[in-house]
Amino acid sequence: MTQFKVIVEKHPDGYVAYPLGLKGVCVAQGDTYAQALAEVQSAIRFHLDTFGTDAVSEDDSPVMEAFVAETAFATP
Repeated sequence: MTQFKVIVEKHPDGYVAYPLGLKGVCVAQGDTYAQALAEVQSAIRFHLDTFGTDAVSEDDSPVMEAFVAETAFATP
């Protein structure tokens, strides 16, 4: 079983989800967190069925954790 870390972003009009460690573009959306997560799971499955295991990144350093941080700066 292959596991992926998934980023789920909350936006004013719903949720967007995408996996880390997968080659290519694989993004899903939903009205709720659960719907976006279910949709991205389906998208990952389709992506792997289409492109095979070559679509999985083979980095020497897999994503262990993902963090969200903020920074601020003055705009010109």
